[in-house]
Amino acid sequence: MHIHDAVVLVTGANRGIGSALVTAFLERGAARVHATARDPETLAAVTARDPERVLPLALDVTDPDSVAAAALAAPDVTLLVNNAGVALMGHLLEMDLGAVETVMNTNWLGTLRALRAFVPVIERNGGGAVVNVVSIGAFGGTPSMGGYPASKAALNSLTQAVRPDLAPRGITVHAVYPGPVDTDMLRLSTPALPALGDMPRATPADVARAVVDGVEAGAEDIFPDPFAEQIGEAWRRDPKGVERQLVGLE
Repeated sequence: MHIHDAVVLVTGANRGIGSALVTAFLERGAARVHATARDPETLAAVTARDPERVLPLALDVTDPDSVAAAALAAPDVTLLVNNAGVALMGHLLEMDLGAVETVMNTNWLGTLRALRAFVPVIERNGGGAVVNVVSIGAFGGTPSMGGYPASKAALNSLTQAVRPDLAPRGITVHAVYPGPVDTDMLRLSTPALPALGDMPRATPADVARAVVDGVEAGAEDIFPDPFAEQIGEAWRRDPKGVERQLVGLE
């Protein structure tokens, strides 16, 4: 898919990878970018980059009414980027079950809600693409990361499941598997998982550029940073070895 003149919607666009993706799509010539967040006021700095092309929009992927309203407010979308996500740390057998449900509701079910709402929009506009921001965490259940790896593994399966359904509708589906990225989420996770502090971190801007490159190249699976590329290569050769590596981050 060509980004030039595309109309993009990015969930979770107010910071981190989402914010960087808005910039990357603008630089590549997108006609418009619907930048979304639960609170549109947090999008002021993002919108200021190009007020004519960046359109702030309220979207809470955990709220079906909010998702439906966003789809009505953005009827021109041709590229949907499911980036919104949350990580709540803890061990699954001990942490509050409500926290686990929040992670699954946001990272997996929230993405499915967005897909159901925006796939018909993209199809009506002649087809396009969907990008799901997964994680290398999908390949191994790091114990202290709670429901996050499970939610990303579920998102990975969701991505694979909808790909053949959307191909006849003229919509390509791309999965992105970042490694550690220098974001607020990583900084909040590091106290519970100190090994993250010793790992190389990609910048959100580098990840965003790799995502845009991958979409334009038609890559189904995008490993957007050096550590992610390393994990991806290892996973193809030895999935069990990658599982042990990620579990061993404790």
